[in-house]
Amino acid sequence: MSWPDATTIAANVAAGRTSALSVTQAALAAIDAGNPALNAFTAITTERALAAAAAIDAAIAAGKPVGPLAGVPFAVKNLFDIAGLVTRAGAALTATDPPAARDAALVRKLEAAGAVLVGALNMGEFAYDFTGENAHDGACHNPHDLARMSGGSSSGSAAAVAGGLVPIALCSDTNGSIRVPAALCGIFGLKPTYGRLSRAGSYPFVASLDHLGPVARSVADLALVYDAMQGTDADDPAQTPRPVEPVAGLLGRGAAGLRVAVAGGYFRAGAAPDCLAAVDAAARALGAVEIVEFPHVAQARASAYLITASEGSALHLQRLRAHAAGFDPDTRDRFLAGAMLPAAMVQHAQRMRRWFAARCAEIFQRFDVVLFPATPCPAPLIGQKTIMLGEQEVPLRANLGVYTQPLSFIGLPVALAPVFAPGRLPVGVQIAAAPWREDLVLRVAASLEAAGVAAARPPE
Repeated sequence: MSWPDATTIAANVAAGRTSALSVTQAALAAIDAGNPALNAFTAITTERALAAAAAIDAAIAAGKPVGPLAGVPFAVKNLFDIAGLVTRAGAALTATDPPAARDAALVRKLEAAGAVLVGALNMGEFAYDFTGENAHDGACHNPHDLARMSGGSSSGSAAAVAGGLVPIALCSDTNGSIRVPAALCGIFGLKPTYGRLSRAGSYPFVASLDHLGPVARSVADLALVYDAMQGTDADDPAQTPRPVEPVAGLLGRGAAGLRVAVAGGYFRAGAAPDCLAAVDAAARALGAVEIVEFPHVAQARASAYLITASEGSALHLQRLRAHAAGFDPDTRDRFLAGAMLPAAMVQHAQRMRRWFAARCAEIFQRFDVVLFPATPCPAPLIGQKTIMLGEQEVPLRANLGVYTQPLSFIGLPVALAPVFAPGRLPVGVQIAAAPWREDLVLRVAASLEAAGVAAARPPE
């Protein structure tokens, strides 16, 4: 499996050193060769991709400008609308829905920047998953050990990028669905601030928690894609209007002068040694010596669960009533439990959310970024049902997001930096900042990459 990066592909295509068509054909060949083992793709848009690539080459031949992602293949989690395809959202119940009439907003933005869509990707049913084990489409496999989970719910996105099938992919993240699979598969990821990027044309899960963002094999690629997707979209009235704030040109500043801390307490309790060692290595490279305690994190995570279950079940209530047997039983049971939550509990959870956001804002007045582990362990085996959280055995499916949910809960921007120890499976470090400071988390990720602490590596 080849590992070309998006930045190099775009530069070579724009300069005429290679053609968009040859890059696209190579990507389609890589998918054909690698996907049977990974089970990352649920649809491949061959004809569309070849036509788009030919159009880019024709534009270059005519001397017309092409975008910063010219000829770069990409794929999207199958909750993004792709014109002419049914937006599956990882479910069987959606298979008879009408095909999408229009591409999702972020797909349009990437294509406007010259990227070439090659397909849709496997995911957890209705995005309610941390494992990558889809009951309908099959489990998505980790490229570093095919017997292990890719993580979820953006399972196919992480596996396809880590496995060398595409250099970039789009994901969603409600409680950790970018960061968990990126960590387990050993690639970079970005969950932008809540409301930063348009969600128009994406299948919702929990409207007040859903984020969209990219995964890639380098910070430069991550920043390039993120910059292409910025901008207010009239089709998403819930998006927060913000000026475009490019970050790709800021990566060279690194972390010099930034106030960096390490999250302690809850965020160090129960994590496996490899996960804590990764955070500690990042902290040493950045000169972070202060440990900061976040208050009542366990209660914040519990509140995130309540809001997730309540909003998610409300979205699917009609389907639960009419077609309960069509759900993955694990997903169905969690939605049913959410439908029975007392309103008073959900109201209390929302109050906790506001309180926790205010306390975190105080911490980010003292520090520019804070480091957190991404998962409590490296990738578990496919089919595994429990993990150890410290000395306690807990359900796996619910607890792979134990360190990601509190940050999604309040919409902070978070970059995921992958860390490999020799002979070990990858783990990840979360880099969080105050809202709208994607520039800071990507600068720190780039600094860790430059120092050799964080890196994405091909499967052996």
